[in-house]
Amino acid sequence: MEFLVNQNLERDRIYGEEERSVVSLAEYERAKVEIEQWSGYSPTRLYSLPGIAEELSVSEIWVKDESTRFGLASFKALGGSYAVSRVLERELRMIGKEADPQSVTVVCATDGNHGRSVAWGAQKCGCSCVIYVPAHVTERRAQEIASFGAEVVRLQGNYDEAVVQVANDADTNGWQVVSDTSYEGYQEIPSWVMQGYTLMVEEAFSQLPETNWPTHMFIQGGVGGLAAAVCGHLWENYGSKRPIITVVEPIEADCLYRSAQSGLPESASGSLETVMGGLSCGEISSLAWKILCPGIDAFMTVDDTRVGPWMRRLAEERDDGPPIVSGESGVTGLIGLEVVSTDEVLRKSLNLDHRSRVMVFSTEGATDPETYRDIVGKDFESVAISD
Repeated sequence: MEFLVNQNLERDRIYGEEERSVVSLAEYERAKVEIEQWSGYSPTRLYSLPGIAEELSVSEIWVKDESTRFGLASFKALGGSYAVSRVLERELRMIGKEADPQSVTVVCATDGNHGRSVAWGAQKCGCSCVIYVPAHVTERRAQEIASFGAEVVRLQGNYDEAVVQVANDADTNGWQVVSDTSYEGYQEIPSWVMQGYTLMVEEAFSQLPETNWPTHMFIQGGVGGLAAAVCGHLWENYGSKRPIITVVEPIEADCLYRSAQSGLPESASGSLETVMGGLSCGEISSLAWKILCPGIDAFMTVDDTRVGPWMRRLAEERDDGPPIVSGESGVTGLIGLEVVSTDEVLRKSLNLDHRSRVMVFSTEGATDPETYRDIVGKDFESVAISD
């Protein structure tokens, strides 16, 4: 485990134009109007965990449960699918109103959840879709993507190598890349992906009275898109009064932590081998970094050993609330909170005490039911039925 207070933090600075080019309240309103019109939309649940809060010596813990989001079992249903709709709108406007949506092909690389979102969005919009998956993605996750009508291409490399291959093949074939990570010359579409995520943030805060909003948040890392969406939306809304935000990522996929150390985008130093497959990213999104570098309070890494115990803990029947189906990357925020809560030095560094109110996002449910059963010891359906 590693922990770093962000020396680049500019907490009192006004949210500026550079940050608004990534996510903004104006673009949030546009995303909100569209997504709330989709069939099956409803805010996901926000659960209180008073028993665990008492154990970790904080006042409140809330978990935003994304396991039911549009039937895709992940918050990423908000991002990739929204970006697909924006891409299709743009392309059809350029081609002409008589254009066939199937003439547009969207493509992305994925560890699982983003690809499902893009494939679902493409099916919903009527366009063609190709999804590249790296070697570590399970066959079940690949099949789930294909079930939405996408062509799935399996590669032998890792996620970052898949991103490069997608960019090359898209250029050759005239496809539209819908990626959740940005790179030189590719900025607009990842910003649409992140903008979709901000709806989840607004939902969570609207489910609480203003007098009881969180003081702290522990957010998953990955390429940084989710953390940037959370931080940016709250920064523009609440300025320096926003919650203290800590980014948590696997120790083997520590690109955000290393970037915070140097103050510049850096690659991960580890093997990228982690059970938290959705966070197995070696390269940071340059677009996300525009918000993360000045806006995040702390960065930390965690190992895989606490993943299974937390998945099983949330799946248990509790006197203070229903069980929660949370996947391998879904429990990362709780792991970060547990690590900090049990270390007095780290608690003080984040001003975390018995009065603190903490929010985390369970970003995925059982996106691979077999893996979930192997870790938790029971089918996710039996956990969900208990809810």
